[in-house]
Amino acid sequence: CIVGLGYVGLPLVFSFASAGFKVIGLDNDKKKINSLKNNKSYINQFKDNKIKELNKTGFSCSAKFKIISTADVIIYCIPTPLNVHKEPDMKYIESSLNQSIPFLKKGQAVSLESTTYPGTTEEYFVKMAKGKGYNIGKDFFVIYSPEREDPGNNKYSVSNIPKVVS
Repeated sequence: CIVGLGYVGLPLVFSFASAGFKVIGLDNDKKKINSLKNNKSYINQFKDNKIKELNKTGFSCSAKFKIISTADVIIYCIPTPLNVHKEPDMKYIESSLNQSIPFLKKGQAVSLESTTYPGTTEEYFVKMAKGKGYNIGKDFFVIYSPEREDPGNNKYSVSNIPKVVS
């Protein structure tokens, strides 16, 4: 499940779907969900026909967080715009995580891919998992992988930029 279907999340959806994975998309923006369901793109790098091809792969999307209960891996591609202090604004990560908590289950892995400061994964995701009583690395897995998207760059994309996962 890719949470956040913006300029980072949607290319990641395409990458996983083209590799043969069943992909679920999740976004609070119902306009994005409706666009995708109606084979319409809202990102310049993808034409409508690419969305139509994506939908033929079995891709599904929703604005309801309950859908993550069906996923093995949840990848958060949430915006972290800079606040007035030039620090990442964590409200979108906090909101997405809080909406996710009731639907997370043992055996899942969660990955943060948002641009943020060191320690965010520990501060938010590990803390949440431990709060649910999960044993990290045994019955629940937490991952960080920095985003690999350069919007508008036609030479390099998520498919040909090495990805680091920890």
